[in-house]
Amino acid sequence: MLTLTQLLTERLNEAIQKIQSSKIPEGYSASVTAAADTRFGDYQSNAAMALAKGLGTAPRELAANIIELLEIEDICKEPEIAGPGFINFRINENEIESRINEIRKCSRLGVENTTDPEKILIDFSSPNIAKPMHIGHIRSTIIGDCLVRVGRFLGHEVIADNHIGDWGTPIGQVIYGWKNHLNEEDFSKDPIRELLRLYQMVKEQFDSDEKVNKACLEETVRLQSGNEESLALWNRFKEITMAGSQKIYDRLGIVFDITLGESFYDSKLGPLVDELLSNKIAQESDGAVCVFSNNELEPKNDPLVVKRDGEWMPVPCIVRKKDGGFNYATTDIATIDHRVNEIEADTILYVVDDRQSLHFRQLFEVARQRKINANLKHISFGKILGDDKKPFKTREGSVPDLGSVLQEAVDRARKVVDEKSHNLSEEEKDNVAEKIGIGAVKYAELSQARVSDYVFSWDKMLSLQGNTAPYMINAYVRTRSIFRKLGDDSPEITDKLSISEDAERTISMKLCQYGEIVPEILSDHRPNILATYLYELAQSFHSFYEQCPVLSAEGITRNTRLALCQTTSAVLKHGLGLLGIFPPEKM
Repeated sequence: MLTLTQLLTERLNEAIQKIQSSKIPEGYSASVTAAADTRFGDYQSNAAMALAKGLGTAPRELAANIIELLEIEDICKEPEIAGPGFINFRINENEIESRINEIRKCSRLGVENTTDPEKILIDFSSPNIAKPMHIGHIRSTIIGDCLVRVGRFLGHEVIADNHIGDWGTPIGQVIYGWKNHLNEEDFSKDPIRELLRLYQMVKEQFDSDEKVNKACLEETVRLQSGNEESLALWNRFKEITMAGSQKIYDRLGIVFDITLGESFYDSKLGPLVDELLSNKIAQESDGAVCVFSNNELEPKNDPLVVKRDGEWMPVPCIVRKKDGGFNYATTDIATIDHRVNEIEADTILYVVDDRQSLHFRQLFEVARQRKINANLKHISFGKILGDDKKPFKTREGSVPDLGSVLQEAVDRARKVVDEKSHNLSEEEKDNVAEKIGIGAVKYAELSQARVSDYVFSWDKMLSLQGNTAPYMINAYVRTRSIFRKLGDDSPEITDKLSISEDAERTISMKLCQYGEIVPEILSDHRPNILATYLYELAQSFHSFYEQCPVLSAEGITRNTRLALCQTTSAVLKHGLGLLGIFPPEKM
């Protein structure tokens, strides 16, 4: 089923092609979008304004000409011209009614499968060994999981990859701390917390004490050389860390297809650097091996150069350090090789914060120079801020661990449930609190513009009003309560619909747009457009619910309103599911 946007766009372009003019650009395609202000129509196009200057005519005159050529009576009313030349479309009620019936009976709720399926690997979450997952992991973990869900629903083969930080100097620092500063009693009580303490303490010493620095590097070399004692400690740290992380993933409902650490690629790094040297992509510079710009890109678009004092200076990607060690860039290049050559991914998405932008730009440039045949994208995001509107700082130990954050969300939700839901059993209250609390954390993240920073606020997150998970869940529960009240007397909903009230029409149009919204999420990897859509749908439903009695209505009016409740319920549940949120049936 073509969406209304697709259908209107198709008809609009057919009309434009009937205009006899060689001045219409070859391959020009007009676009139709949902109207920003529905008082003037459901959809609009600025095609006349875009083409008028080239055709030497006034936009409004051209818009009138296009409307005369449009064959669109079966879909919408007579299009109207607004402002400087916008063409506004208002959909016929019979077309809306037909589409509601199609969506209501469609398992995909009007969302078409992609016509161009890909194998997409999504790299997200990525905890570090010997550290608990903390609040800073929320964005990568939750955004990445949402993109996995949406990609699979749209028909792509999606691989969820958890790239673990389990190698290198930080592990050497923890091993040094274990050998010299371990508090065995604290370790027995809370292993991951004690490992974090050791890391934070030794990291501070590492930066200021030359002896500690040298000792940590020696521990790192021992580990990477295969020392049995070092490997045994590393494996123990890894088991402790991943066990803690898995509890969080289980609670969030997140499943990975691949969990490989940086250590997996260690044996590939030396041969990789040799290959880069032999292919003259890398070269030695001051004892290190680096990839420099090959001058194929414009300097302003080249991440391997930077402008200083009016001149473009090299900022190479180092793939082997002066001491012979490798770094994140080397590992990430080897990881690309594995993902492209072994997994055969067409697209690789890195859901990593925006502070790593230069790293990924350089990484992708090295891949370009190596002629890697894959689409590589950095899905960057902003920072989570504390009440002081400043980023949490992991090294200062002020960042709440993620397990505690999730538990507090559920505990706070339980207090709300205790106040509002006296008719539920204790077990039901626990279930509702879990779904609301976890859903609130996820929705607070996914409703934000991905590239923006946001303040982590419990009060806003768990509010029953506004753009929050509890508000959305309440709308869904309301739809279910209607059918619970009907019980065994729930009638079969027929295809005979009659949309007459404004509130009925508003929610119907919003339901018709679900098939337009979901594919958009992957176009710029923005889960917030789905969250915004669901919020607007919930608002429309609440207005409809208040203005249009359902159970007391009769005949075709009652059938229509039940159909709208049923469809709204299905879309809310499915859309929230794509966000990784699973609402209770009652609360």
